[in-house]
Parts: sequence; C-alpha cells; structure tokens
Amino acid sequence: MKIAIVGLGYVGLPLCLQFARNNVEVVGLDIDGSKVSSINSGKSYIEHIDSASIREAVQSGRLTASVDFGHVKDVEAIIICVPTPLNKNREPDISYIIKTGEAIARHLQKGTLVVLESTTYPGTTDTDLREVLEAGSKLKAGTDFHLAFSPEREDPGNPDSKVAKIPKVIGGFTPACLEKTKELYSKAIQTLVPVSSCRAAEATKLLENIFRSVNIALVNELKMVYGAMDIDVWEVINAAKTKPFGFMAFYPGPGLGGHCIPIDPFYLTWKAREYGQNTRFIELAGEVNTSMPQFVIHRVVDALNASQKSLKGSRVLILGLAYKANVDDDRESPSYTLLDMLKRQGANVAYYDPHVPVIRPTREHPHWAGTRSVAWNKETISGFDMVLISTAHKAVNYQELADWSQGIVDTRNAMAGSKVDPSKFWKA
Repeated sequence: MKIAIVGLGYVGLPLCLQFARNNVEVVGLDIDGSKVSSINSGKSYIEHIDSASIREAVQSGRLTASVDFGHVKDVEAIIICVPTPLNKNREPDISYIIKTGEAIARHLQKGTLVVLESTTYPGTTDTDLREVLEAGSKLKAGTDFHLAFSPEREDPGNPDSKVAKIPKVIGGFTPACLEKTKELYSKAIQTLVPVSSCRAAEATKLLENIFRSVNIALVNELKMVYGAMDIDVWEVINAAKTKPFGFMAFYPGPGLGGHCIPIDPFYLTWKAREYGQNTRFIELAGEVNTSMPQFVIHRVVDALNASQKSLKGSRVLILGLAYKANVDDDRESPSYTLLDMLKRQGANVAYYDPHVPVIRPTREHPHWAGTRSVAWNKETISGFDMVLISTAHKAVNYQELADWSQGIVDTRNAMAGSKVDPSKFWKA
C-alpha cells in the first residue's frame, strides 16, 4: 500500500513513521518546505522524535516528503493531520482543512480513501470536507471515493504513548468507507474502535478533551478555594488518588496549553448553538481555566510585595515555556500569556526552558519569535527578583533554583522535593 499523510507536525510525523515501520510506503505532504527538507535528509525537528527513526524510514524507501500535492494521484489513502485553531473571535477555524481538501481534490482518484484526523466539530468530515472534495474532484463520496474520520490521540513526551498501541477510533461516511478505513489502520495500529459514523468519531474526540478541560477547571478552582483556607491542594489530590475507585487525579496549573484542551471544547460550544443548545458547563470550565493566568500574576505581585518590591521594574523569569513537561511543544502555552501580562504591567521578563532554546514563530505570539532562553547558572538566576515556575521540566535542577533564586512562585508543585527557604517561596 502507498499512502499520503498531509501535515508533518506532532501528529502527522509520528503517524508517517508508524506506517513506514509496517512496510507501508508513505509520502508526507506539507506546505512547509523546511520540514520536507528535514525529513528527506533524515533530520528531526521535533525533540521527542529521534532523527535515527526518520533516517531509517527514508533510507528504506518507505518514507519521502514533498510539497507537491500531485503525489495524491498515486496513493490509495490520504490522511489529513492539519491544525484546527480558533480565530481571533474564539470561533473554529477549519480553513486548513478546507485548503487541504481543495489541494487534494484536484488530484483525487476513484477508489481513494480520505481520512481526516484533525480535531473538529461534528459534521466537518461528512459536510464541509466532503463538499470541497466532491466539488474539486467531480467524484461522489461513498460512491467514487471513500471518506472517514479518525481522531488523533497523540501525547507528546509520554514514553508510554506509542502510536501502534493507542486504540484508534474510526468512523466512516458509509459502511464501505468504514471497512476501507479498517483495512488502512490495521496495517499500523493494534486496536481499532469502529463507531457508527464520522460524526460519532468527531464527538468522541471532543468528549475526551472536554472531560479533561472540565476536571482541570475543577482542581484549578479548588486550588484557589483551598489556598484561601491555607490547605495545600496538591496534598489533598495525592491523598484522594489513593482511593482505588471513583477518583481520577487531575492537577492544577497556570492555565491550559497544547493544541487540544484550550481549543477543542469551544468547537462543540460553537456548533451546539446551531442546534439551539447551550453548553454552560463547558463554558464555565473555560472561564475558570482562562482566568488562571490572572490568578498567577496576582500571586507574583503578592510575592514581590512581601519583599518590598513592585511588579513594575522587577526582573521576572518564567521557568518553562513548553505547554507541558519534558517536551518542546509550546503551542497555546500559558507561559506566553504570562509573559505578555507581566510585560504589559511593566516587568522585565525572560524565560528559561532547556527544551525550547529559542522561540519559534507562532501564529498567536509572533512578537516573541527569536527570543532566547537565558543561561542556567547562579549568576543569571540570582539576578531575577522572582522566578515563576510555569512548566516543571525534569531537566531542571530545582535545588539549584532554591539555592540561587531571590524568590519563587510555583504553579506546578515542582519544589516539593527541594529544600527551600519558606520566606522566599509561594505557591500559585
């Protein structure tokens, strides 16, 4: 089998490698020529994916990359893994899906399977994408070509998260489309979970991330409530998770990050309005989570005040730019929001992240592009009035931080195992 995978980011590249390992010939397509060049030269641009894996797949002839969508005419299946962000009005932006569909449609052949993996609202695959593909190809979905949705389930940085072992939900436009999708993914994925339709598969992905968003909002709210009562929410969570049933641990933080949880719930909220439905629970969770950076800034102000310093003019270091621990993925990271808020209030801000030595251009925060991580040494760290821990990477020596810093505000319980002077330490 020969397939094409469109979008060579945190979802598409691991999928390319997994199919290639299973003797499927893969052509990776992307409009970013630098990614294409890196793959073809056997180099990784994602920290947790090693270059050796890419080199092996390329040298075997099972993986090539290209910016030419004309390769679509030579494949049996096309998998779409492109971004689905929110626009400036916090509404779904499926323009990447639509543009990809238009590029594919010009070369689409009869009998080809098209699978969308990008997280989106129910109805995108069988309505929006289908209409674009049919209009551009003059072929009919379910008759001339196959169409399906299968949500990605990537967990960057988790060593136990293996593409082959994560059960794959699949939903077809027709029963025949579903069978074709089973045939495709069975070549690379151990467990398939068929559902009745594309919309059921799309709704499954949204449920997974809304579940996380709501529960994170709950512990974020409890962190503030328990903090006012002088109760450590981290201690409470650790005690509660000893219960062997009926409880699942979620942890508070400075805000939501990543490509899923801050975005996906609003896809359903937006779509629900079309059906006259309100999503009050989801929206309330969103309000709590998006308010967390403001709560953290207040804690920084309180901490500086305790040292008779004002936020304006103080040097503040954000520790951790990536949205989660031990990865270089900075998409939707709350650290950017904290950097912006601190700068607006007059602080002199910088960041340290061993996984993100320099900030790459992003859609949401282009003004930080090119900014470099500070060095990790006593002279540098002790020069900041306050260090705000936003992401708790394992590569950081927290005892050195405790010894060197003038003050620490910890949003991740990262200092739990370190000896730190209580007079210069605050939780947030």
